[in-house]
Amino acid sequence: MTNILKAIHNFSKYNITKIGIHYKNTIRIQQVGDSLEYFIKDLLADSINVNDRSVKDEIYSKCFSYLGGTNNPPDLMIRNGDAFEIKKIEHLGGSIALNSSFPKQKLFNDDAFINKACQTCEGWKEKDIVYAIGTIDKSTNDIKSLWMVYGDCYCADRSVYERIKKTISYGVNDIKGVEFSETKELGRVNKIDPLGITYLRIRGMWGIEHPVSVFGYLIKGYEENILNVIMLEKKYLSFPSDDRELLGKDSRIKISPIKIKNPDNPAILLNAVHISIKRG
Repeated sequence: MTNILKAIHNFSKYNITKIGIHYKNTIRIQQVGDSLEYFIKDLLADSINVNDRSVKDEIYSKCFSYLGGTNNPPDLMIRNGDAFEIKKIEHLGGSIALNSSFPKQKLFNDDAFINKACQTCEGWKEKDIVYAIGTIDKSTNDIKSLWMVYGDCYCADRSVYERIKKTISYGVNDIKGVEFSETKELGRVNKIDPLGITYLRIRGMWGIEHPVSVFGYLIKGYEENILNVIMLEKKYLSFPSDDRELLGKDSRIKISPIKIKNPDNPAILLNAVHISIKRG
């Protein structure tokens, strides 16, 4: 079974940052954002140098239980492993658009914003989720930096976001003289006009600040790194010792203990691990 430590090792081993050229020349990626998603999948599946699309699909099928659509999180789930949400931005430090789905400390099977295929792809109730955020050069589609941060280091408990969502939704539904209907969104107002043919959809557009805003002060020289990964120490220690030893033997990879603020209570510091690879 693959995991994020294997992906970090593959990032170092293959040392590919010009993903625009790589995927254009191999499997002919057309969409600008597709190359980053393929790159993350290939790091996890160790299929960077597999050019045959059908062979690559076979490898993916063994490694992943779910490869998501464009409108519902997550973008992929490792079979019996972690989930990944992949985001592409053009400027380091730019905010991350999450659209209608609020930030996730963990991924839960009963989340209304994940689809049925994701819910039923394997027997699961809860998964750790990684936000993989790539800063991509607009002109070349190459990676300038990649951050991979676990949701439990980055996001609050889901009750925090659900409370805000429900408060807004209840407030909208208290408006007198209009008709409402059930929706996954914040609200839908029906029959606004005298003919009763106009409706209003009220959508939440969630966003979150880049990990640099949260962890940058803890990591000296983070801007010199092509890769920054943050996870809780207990998560790091949960991975197979062989995978941890493999990273420790790689001179390009730096593993450092850090203390991060608890996303639910910043007064509490949590033991975490920062893993990085410098450019070059």
